[in-house]
Amino acid sequence: MRSKFRLLLALLAVFALLTAACGDSDDTSSETTAAADEPADDTSAATTEAPADDTTTTEAAADEPDDEPAADALPGDGQPTVNMGRANWSSGYVHAQILHDLLEELGYEVSSPDGLEFAPDLGYQTMASGEMDLWANSWYPGHYSWHEGDLPDGTRIGDNLTVVEGSVMPGGGLQGMLITKSWAEDNGITSLDQINREEALWSQLDSDGNGKGEFYGCPEDWTCDDIMTAQIAFNAWENLEQTQAGYDAMFAEFLTKAQNGEPAIIYTWTPTSYLAQAIPGETTMWLHQEAILDDSNPTGKEGGESYDQGEGYNGLGSDVCLGPAGEQCNTGWEAADILVTARTEWLEANPAAQALSEVFNPPLIHMAIAGVALNASDGSQSAVEEIAAEWIANNRELANEWITAALAAA
Repeated sequence: MRSKFRLLLALLAVFALLTAACGDSDDTSSETTAAADEPADDTSAATTEAPADDTTTTEAAADEPDDEPAADALPGDGQPTVNMGRANWSSGYVHAQILHDLLEELGYEVSSPDGLEFAPDLGYQTMASGEMDLWANSWYPGHYSWHEGDLPDGTRIGDNLTVVEGSVMPGGGLQGMLITKSWAEDNGITSLDQINREEALWSQLDSDGNGKGEFYGCPEDWTCDDIMTAQIAFNAWENLEQTQAGYDAMFAEFLTKAQNGEPAIIYTWTPTSYLAQAIPGETTMWLHQEAILDDSNPTGKEGGESYDQGEGYNGLGSDVCLGPAGEQCNTGWEAADILVTARTEWLEANPAAQALSEVFNPPLIHMAIAGVALNASDGSQSAVEEIAAEWIANNRELANEWITAALAAA
Protein backbone atom coordinates (compact mmCIF):
# COMPACT_ATOMS: atom_id res chain seq x y z
CA MET A 1 0.00 0.00 0.00
CA ARG A 2 2.82 2.40 0.83
CA SER A 3 4.49 1.83 -2.54
CA LYS A 4 1.18 2.34 -4.35
CA PHE A 5 0.56 5.57 -2.44
CA ARG A 6 4.05 6.76 -3.35
CA LEU A 7 3.29 6.05 -7.02
CA LEU A 8 0.13 8.16 -6.80
CA LEU A 9 2.01 11.05 -5.22
CA ALA A 10 4.63 10.80 -7.94
CA LEU A 11 1.91 10.89 -10.59
CA LEU A 12 0.43 14.05 -9.14
CA ALA A 13 3.84 15.71 -9.10
CA VAL A 14 4.64 14.63 -12.65
CA PHE A 15 1.32 15.75 -14.09
CA ALA A 16 1.53 19.10 -12.29
CA LEU A 17 4.65 19.67 -14.40
CA LEU A 18 3.17 18.27 -17.62
CA THR A 19 -0.27 19.89 -17.59
CA ALA A 20 0.78 22.53 -20.11
CA ALA A 21 1.98 19.84 -22.49
CA CYS A 22 -1.21 17.89 -22.64
CA GLY A 23 -3.71 20.05 -24.53
CA ASP A 24 -6.95 18.81 -22.93
CA SER A 25 -10.13 20.20 -24.44
CA ASP A 26 -12.13 22.86 -22.60
CA ASP A 27 -14.58 20.27 -21.28
CA THR A 28 -12.05 18.66 -18.93
CA SER A 29 -8.97 20.86 -18.71
CA SER A 30 -10.07 22.53 -15.47
CA GLU A 31 -10.70 19.17 -13.83
CA THR A 32 -7.32 17.85 -14.97
CA THR A 33 -5.48 20.94 -13.79
CA ALA A 34 -7.18 20.84 -10.43
CA ALA A 35 -6.20 17.23 -9.91
CA ALA A 36 -2.63 17.84 -11.01
CA ASP A 37 -2.21 20.94 -8.83
CA GLU A 38 -3.19 19.31 -5.54
CA PRO A 39 -0.26 19.41 -3.08
CA ALA A 40 1.76 16.22 -2.80
CA ASP A 41 1.45 16.20 1.00
CA ASP A 42 -2.36 16.16 0.89
CA THR A 43 -2.98 12.44 1.34
CA SER A 44 -6.73 12.66 1.05
CA ALA A 45 -6.44 14.48 -2.27
CA ALA A 46 -4.14 11.84 -3.71
CA THR A 47 -6.09 8.80 -2.60
CA THR A 48 -9.50 10.04 -3.70
CA GLU A 49 -8.19 10.29 -7.26
CA ALA A 50 -7.44 6.57 -7.35
CA PRO A 51 -10.30 4.85 -9.18
CA ALA A 52 -9.59 1.40 -7.76
CA ASP A 53 -9.58 2.31 -4.05
CA ASP A 54 -12.74 4.31 -3.35
CA THR A 55 -15.42 1.63 -3.28
CA THR A 56 -17.80 3.58 -1.07
CA THR A 57 -17.73 6.53 -3.44
CA THR A 58 -18.34 4.17 -6.35
CA GLU A 59 -21.34 2.57 -4.66
CA ALA A 60 -22.81 5.88 -3.60
CA ALA A 61 -22.44 7.34 -7.07
CA ALA A 62 -23.92 4.24 -8.65
CA ASP A 63 -26.94 4.29 -6.29
CA GLU A 64 -27.99 7.88 -6.95
CA PRO A 65 -31.40 7.54 -8.63
CA ASP A 66 -31.53 10.64 -10.86
CA ASP A 67 -28.02 10.85 -12.27
CA GLU A 68 -28.43 9.13 -15.61
CA PRO A 69 -30.17 10.85 -18.53
CA ALA A 70 -33.50 9.27 -19.36
CA ALA A 71 -34.19 7.92 -22.82
CA ASP A 72 -37.20 5.91 -23.97
CA ALA A 73 -35.59 4.53 -27.11
CA LEU A 74 -31.81 4.40 -27.17
CA PRO A 75 -29.94 4.98 -30.46
CA GLY A 76 -28.19 1.62 -30.27
CA ASP A 77 -31.37 -0.39 -29.85
CA GLY A 78 -31.75 -2.88 -32.69
CA GLN A 79 -28.40 -1.98 -34.27
CA PRO A 80 -25.88 -4.68 -35.27
CA THR A 81 -23.18 -5.56 -32.77
CA VAL A 82 -20.40 -2.96 -32.68
CA ASN A 83 -17.02 -4.58 -33.26
CA MET A 84 -14.72 -2.52 -31.07
CA GLY A 85 -10.98 -3.10 -30.78
CA ARG A 86 -7.99 -1.71 -28.94
CA ALA A 87 -4.26 -1.27 -29.47
CA ASN A 88 -1.77 -3.65 -27.88
CA TRP A 89 -0.34 -1.29 -25.24
CA SER A 90 -1.79 -1.50 -21.75
CA SER A 91 -1.89 2.26 -21.17
CA GLY A 92 -4.80 2.42 -23.62
CA TYR A 93 -6.86 -0.44 -22.22
CA VAL A 94 -8.91 1.42 -19.61
CA HIS A 95 -9.95 4.43 -21.66
CA ALA A 96 -10.92 2.09 -24.52
CA GLN A 97 -13.06 0.15 -22.05
CA ILE A 98 -14.69 3.34 -20.78
CA LEU A 99 -15.77 4.24 -24.32
CA HIS A 100 -17.04 0.67 -24.76
CA ASP A 101 -19.17 0.94 -21.62
CA LEU A 102 -20.60 4.33 -22.60
CA LEU A 103 -21.57 2.98 -26.01
CA GLU A 104 -23.45 0.24 -24.19
CA GLU A 105 -25.27 2.92 -22.19
CA LEU A 106 -26.50 4.23 -25.53
CA GLY A 107 -28.08 0.83 -26.18
CA TYR A 108 -25.40 -0.64 -28.45
CA GLU A 109 -24.26 -4.22 -28.10
CA VAL A 110 -20.47 -3.88 -28.19
CA SER A 111 -17.86 -6.61 -28.44
CA SER A 112 -15.16 -6.65 -25.77
CA PRO A 113 -12.15 -4.63 -27.02
CA ASP A 114 -9.71 -7.32 -25.95
CA GLY A 115 -11.15 -9.61 -28.63
CA LEU A 116 -9.73 -7.37 -31.38
CA GLU A 117 -6.35 -6.28 -30.03
CA PHE A 118 -3.84 -5.20 -32.65
CA ALA A 119 -0.68 -3.26 -33.28
CA PRO A 120 -1.46 -0.20 -35.45
CA ASP A 121 -0.36 -1.79 -38.72
CA LEU A 122 -3.09 -4.44 -38.48
CA GLY A 123 -5.53 -2.26 -36.55
CA TYR A 124 -6.17 0.24 -39.32
CA GLN A 125 -6.23 -2.47 -41.99
CA THR A 126 -8.79 -4.44 -39.96
CA MET A 127 -10.97 -1.36 -39.55
CA ALA A 128 -10.77 -0.39 -43.19
CA SER A 129 -11.67 -3.91 -44.31
CA GLY A 130 -14.86 -3.83 -42.20
CA GLU A 131 -13.92 -6.36 -39.53
CA MET A 132 -13.61 -3.71 -36.80
CA ASP A 133 -15.72 -0.58 -36.37
CA LEU A 134 -13.63 1.63 -34.10
CA TRP A 135 -10.92 1.99 -31.49
CA ALA A 136 -9.84 4.80 -29.18
CA ASN A 137 -6.08 4.32 -29.48
CA SER A 138 -4.95 6.36 -32.50
CA TRP A 139 -1.79 8.47 -32.08
CA TYR A 140 -1.62 11.21 -34.70
CA PRO A 141 0.11 12.42 -36.75
CA GLY A 142 2.37 9.31 -36.64
CA HIS A 143 -0.45 6.83 -37.21
CA TYR A 144 -1.45 8.54 -40.45
CA SER A 145 1.35 6.48 -41.99
CA TRP A 146 -0.88 3.39 -41.66
CA HIS A 147 -3.61 5.10 -43.70
CA GLU A 148 -1.42 4.89 -46.79
CA GLY A 149 -1.65 1.17 -47.46
CA ASP A 150 -3.94 -0.35 -50.07
CA LEU A 151 -6.75 -2.86 -49.63
CA PRO A 152 -7.42 -5.75 -52.03
CA ASP A 153 -10.29 -3.76 -53.58
CA GLY A 154 -7.83 -1.07 -54.66
CA THR A 155 -8.93 1.55 -52.14
CA ARG A 156 -6.51 3.25 -49.80
CA ILE A 157 -6.89 2.27 -46.12
CA GLY A 158 -7.44 5.86 -45.07
CA ASP A 159 -10.22 6.31 -47.61
CA ASN A 160 -12.36 3.98 -45.51
CA LEU A 161 -11.66 5.60 -42.13
CA THR A 162 -12.69 8.72 -40.24
CA VAL A 163 -10.55 10.35 -37.57
CA VAL A 164 -12.90 11.77 -34.95
CA GLU A 165 -11.43 15.18 -34.15
CA GLY A 166 -11.64 16.41 -30.58
CA SER A 167 -12.01 12.97 -29.06
CA VAL A 168 -10.13 11.30 -26.23
CA MET A 169 -6.93 13.28 -25.56
CA PRO A 170 -5.93 15.93 -28.11
CA GLY A 171 -2.31 16.86 -27.48
CA GLY A 172 -2.19 14.34 -24.65
CA GLY A 173 0.58 12.10 -25.92
CA LEU A 174 3.71 13.82 -24.62
CA GLN A 175 6.66 11.76 -25.86
CA GLY A 176 10.41 11.66 -25.54
CA MET A 177 13.46 9.94 -24.11
CA LEU A 178 14.23 9.46 -20.42
CA ILE A 179 17.82 9.15 -19.18
CA THR A 180 19.31 8.09 -15.86
CA LYS A 181 19.54 11.39 -13.96
CA SER A 182 22.68 10.71 -11.94
CA TRP A 183 24.60 9.36 -14.97
CA ALA A 184 23.63 12.39 -17.04
CA GLU A 185 24.62 14.83 -14.32
CA ASP A 186 27.92 13.09 -13.56
CA ASN A 187 28.88 13.18 -17.25
CA GLY A 188 27.55 16.61 -18.19
CA ILE A 189 25.10 15.17 -20.70
CA THR A 190 22.79 17.70 -22.34
CA SER A 191 21.38 15.90 -25.40
CA LEU A 192 21.03 12.63 -27.23
CA ASP A 193 23.12 14.15 -30.01
CA GLN A 194 26.00 14.74 -27.59
CA ILE A 195 25.91 11.10 -26.56
CA ASN A 196 26.19 10.06 -30.21
CA ARG A 197 29.16 12.41 -30.76
CA GLU A 198 31.22 11.32 -27.75
CA GLU A 199 32.53 7.77 -27.69
CA ALA A 200 33.13 8.05 -23.95
CA LEU A 201 29.34 8.33 -23.58
CA TRP A 202 27.79 6.06 -26.22
CA SER A 203 30.29 3.29 -25.45
CA GLN A 204 28.80 3.06 -21.95
CA LEU A 205 25.49 2.10 -23.59
CA ASP A 206 27.10 -0.58 -25.80
CA SER A 207 26.10 -3.73 -23.93
CA ASP A 208 26.77 -6.20 -26.75
CA GLY A 209 30.12 -4.82 -27.91
CA ASN A 210 29.03 -4.16 -31.50
CA GLY A 211 30.30 -0.59 -31.49
CA LYS A 212 26.93 1.11 -31.02
CA GLY A 213 25.21 2.37 -27.90
CA GLU A 214 21.70 1.07 -27.34
CA PHE A 215 18.61 2.90 -26.14
CA TYR A 216 15.32 1.20 -25.30
CA GLY A 217 12.79 2.00 -28.01
CA CYS A 218 9.40 0.57 -28.98
CA PRO A 219 8.12 -2.89 -29.88
CA GLU A 220 7.79 -3.51 -33.60
CA ASP A 221 4.71 -2.05 -35.30
CA TRP A 222 3.89 0.50 -32.58
CA THR A 223 4.85 3.30 -35.03
CA CYS A 224 7.13 4.98 -32.47
CA ASP A 225 9.72 2.37 -33.47
CA ASP A 226 9.55 3.55 -37.09
CA ILE A 227 9.74 7.18 -35.99
CA MET A 228 12.90 6.46 -33.97
CA THR A 229 14.46 4.63 -36.90
CA ALA A 230 13.75 7.74 -38.98
CA GLN A 231 15.21 9.96 -36.25
CA ILE A 232 18.43 7.92 -36.26
CA ALA A 233 18.74 8.37 -40.03
CA PHE A 234 17.71 12.04 -39.99
CA ASN A 235 20.16 12.98 -37.23
CA ALA A 236 22.97 10.69 -38.44
CA TRP A 237 23.20 8.99 -35.06
CA GLU A 238 25.65 6.45 -36.47
CA ASN A 239 26.77 5.43 -32.97
CA LEU A 240 23.31 4.70 -31.57
CA GLU A 241 20.71 2.00 -32.21
CA GLN A 242 17.26 1.10 -30.94
CA THR A 243 16.59 -1.97 -28.81
CA GLN A 244 13.17 -3.50 -29.54
CA ALA A 245 11.40 -5.96 -27.28
CA GLY A 246 8.29 -6.10 -25.10
CA TYR A 247 7.92 -2.66 -23.56
CA ASP A 248 7.25 -3.78 -19.99
CA ALA A 249 10.39 -5.91 -19.99
CA MET A 250 12.46 -3.07 -21.44
CA PHE A 251 11.07 -0.57 -18.94
CA ALA A 252 11.76 -2.86 -15.98
CA GLU A 253 15.37 -3.23 -17.12
CA PHE A 254 15.70 0.51 -17.67
CA LEU A 255 14.21 1.35 -14.28
CA THR A 256 16.59 -0.99 -12.46
CA LYS A 257 19.54 0.67 -14.19
CA ALA A 258 18.24 4.18 -13.54
CA GLN A 259 17.66 3.48 -9.85
CA ASN A 260 21.19 2.11 -9.61
CA GLY A 261 22.68 5.14 -11.40
CA GLU A 262 23.73 3.08 -14.44
CA PRO A 263 23.74 4.42 -18.03
CA ALA A 264 20.34 3.94 -19.66
CA ILE A 265 17.91 5.71 -22.02
CA ILE A 266 14.31 4.79 -22.92
CA TYR A 267 11.46 6.16 -24.99
CA THR A 268 8.25 6.79 -23.04
CA TRP A 269 5.01 8.76 -23.22
CA THR A 270 2.00 10.10 -21.34
CA PRO A 271 -0.43 9.16 -19.98
CA THR A 272 1.12 6.08 -18.37
CA SER A 273 2.03 4.78 -14.95
CA TYR A 274 5.63 4.44 -16.17
CA LEU A 275 6.35 8.08 -15.33
CA ALA A 276 5.24 7.55 -11.76
CA GLN A 277 7.93 4.91 -11.43
CA ALA A 278 10.65 6.73 -13.37
CA ILE A 279 9.93 10.09 -11.64
CA PRO A 280 11.51 12.70 -13.93
CA GLY A 281 13.56 15.12 -11.87
CA GLU A 282 14.35 12.53 -9.23
CA THR A 283 15.44 9.23 -10.82
CA THR A 284 15.40 10.21 -14.49
CA MET A 285 15.34 13.28 -16.74
CA TRP A 286 13.77 13.98 -20.12
CA LEU A 287 16.50 14.31 -22.72
CA HIS A 288 16.98 17.11 -25.28
CA GLN A 289 17.21 16.56 -29.05
CA GLU A 290 19.01 19.16 -31.12
CA ALA A 291 17.24 18.64 -34.46
CA ILE A 292 13.56 17.77 -34.91
CA LEU A 293 12.52 15.16 -37.48
CA ASP A 294 10.67 16.75 -40.43
CA ASP A 295 8.56 15.26 -43.23
CA SER A 296 11.54 14.33 -45.42
CA ASN A 297 11.00 10.61 -44.69
CA PRO A 298 14.72 9.70 -44.52
CA THR A 299 14.01 5.94 -44.40
CA GLY A 300 11.62 5.97 -47.36
CA LYS A 301 8.91 4.06 -45.47
CA GLU A 302 5.38 4.21 -46.88
CA GLY A 303 3.61 7.08 -45.13
CA GLY A 304 6.83 8.15 -43.42
CA GLU A 305 6.07 11.82 -44.10
CA SER A 306 3.63 11.54 -41.18
CA TYR A 307 6.56 11.05 -38.79
CA ASP A 308 7.13 14.82 -38.94
CA GLN A 309 7.47 16.08 -35.35
CA GLY A 310 6.80 19.73 -36.14
CA GLU A 311 8.63 21.90 -33.61
CA GLY A 312 8.84 19.11 -31.04
CA TYR A 313 7.92 20.05 -27.48
CA ASN A 314 9.88 22.53 -25.38
CA GLY A 315 7.51 23.20 -22.48
CA LEU A 316 9.35 21.19 -19.82
CA GLY A 317 11.51 23.00 -17.28
CA SER A 318 15.17 22.40 -16.52
CA ASP A 319 14.20 20.61 -13.31
CA VAL A 320 12.87 17.66 -15.34
CA CYS A 321 14.45 18.05 -18.80
CA LEU A 322 18.12 18.29 -19.74
CA GLY A 323 19.29 20.77 -22.35
CA PRO A 324 22.34 22.80 -23.35
CA ALA A 325 23.03 25.85 -21.18
CA GLY A 326 20.96 28.82 -22.27
CA GLU A 327 18.66 26.76 -24.51
CA GLN A 328 15.16 25.44 -23.94
CA CYS A 329 15.03 21.68 -23.63
CA ASN A 330 13.13 20.05 -26.52
CA THR A 331 12.03 16.41 -26.25
CA GLY A 332 12.23 16.08 -30.05
CA TRP A 333 8.66 14.80 -30.27
CA GLU A 334 5.49 16.83 -30.55
CA ALA A 335 2.65 15.95 -28.19
CA ALA A 336 0.50 13.53 -30.19
CA ASP A 337 -3.28 13.67 -30.47
CA ILE A 338 -4.79 10.48 -29.02
CA LEU A 339 -8.04 10.16 -30.95
CA VAL A 340 -10.85 7.79 -31.88
CA THR A 341 -10.69 6.37 -35.40
CA ALA A 342 -13.71 4.59 -36.88
CA ARG A 343 -14.83 2.91 -40.07
CA THR A 344 -16.51 5.71 -42.03
CA GLU A 345 -19.54 3.71 -43.16
CA TRP A 346 -20.29 2.63 -39.59
CA LEU A 347 -19.76 6.10 -38.14
CA GLU A 348 -22.06 7.78 -40.65
CA ALA A 349 -24.81 5.29 -39.77
CA ASN A 350 -24.42 5.96 -36.03
CA PRO A 351 -24.55 9.71 -35.31
CA ALA A 352 -24.95 9.14 -31.57
CA ALA A 353 -21.72 7.11 -31.46
CA GLN A 354 -19.97 9.81 -33.46
CA ALA A 355 -21.18 12.53 -31.09
CA LEU A 356 -20.04 10.51 -28.09
CA SER A 357 -16.62 9.98 -29.65
CA GLU A 358 -16.31 13.71 -30.36
CA VAL A 359 -16.80 14.74 -26.72
CA PHE A 360 -15.22 11.70 -25.04
CA ASN A 361 -12.14 13.12 -23.31
CA PRO A 362 -11.23 11.60 -19.91
CA PRO A 363 -8.65 13.66 -17.98
CA LEU A 364 -5.07 12.62 -18.53
CA ILE A 365 -4.21 12.25 -14.88
CA HIS A 366 -7.23 9.98 -14.35
CA MET A 367 -6.03 7.70 -17.11
CA ALA A 368 -2.51 7.63 -15.67
CA ILE A 369 -3.90 6.73 -12.24
CA ALA A 370 -6.04 4.06 -13.91
CA GLY A 371 -2.77 2.72 -15.31
CA VAL A 372 -1.35 2.52 -11.80
CA ALA A 373 -4.42 0.59 -10.70
CA LEU A 374 -4.12 -1.78 -13.67
CA ASN A 375 -0.41 -2.25 -13.01
CA ALA A 376 -1.22 -3.19 -9.41
CA SER A 377 -3.84 -5.71 -10.54
CA ASP A 378 -3.46 -9.06 -12.25
CA GLY A 379 -3.74 -7.25 -15.60
CA SER A 380 -6.75 -9.28 -16.70
CA GLN A 381 -9.65 -8.06 -18.81
CA SER A 382 -11.87 -8.29 -15.73
CA ALA A 383 -9.52 -5.89 -13.95
CA VAL A 384 -9.72 -3.49 -16.92
CA GLU A 385 -13.52 -3.69 -16.79
CA GLU A 386 -13.61 -3.08 -13.04
CA ILE A 387 -11.35 -0.02 -13.21
CA ALA A 388 -13.35 1.42 -16.12
CA ALA A 389 -16.67 0.87 -14.32
CA GLU A 390 -15.35 2.54 -11.18
CA TRP A 391 -14.11 5.51 -13.18
CA ILE A 392 -17.54 5.98 -14.75
CA ALA A 393 -19.27 5.70 -11.37
CA ASN A 394 -16.89 8.20 -9.77
CA ASN A 395 -17.25 10.60 -12.73
CA ARG A 396 -20.95 10.12 -13.40
CA GLU A 397 -21.67 13.79 -13.98
CA LEU A 398 -19.01 14.09 -16.68
CA ALA A 399 -20.08 10.81 -18.30
CA ASN A 400 -23.68 12.03 -18.33
CA GLU A 401 -22.64 15.17 -20.22
CA TRP A 402 -21.16 12.95 -22.93
CA ILE A 403 -24.23 10.69 -23.01
CA THR A 404 -26.53 13.71 -23.23
CA ALA A 405 -24.57 15.06 -26.21
CA ALA A 406 -24.79 11.67 -27.91
CA LEU A 407 -28.57 11.41 -27.34
CA ALA A 408 -29.05 14.91 -28.72
CA ALA A 409 -27.26 13.90 -31.93
CA ALA A 410 -29.51 10.87 -32.31
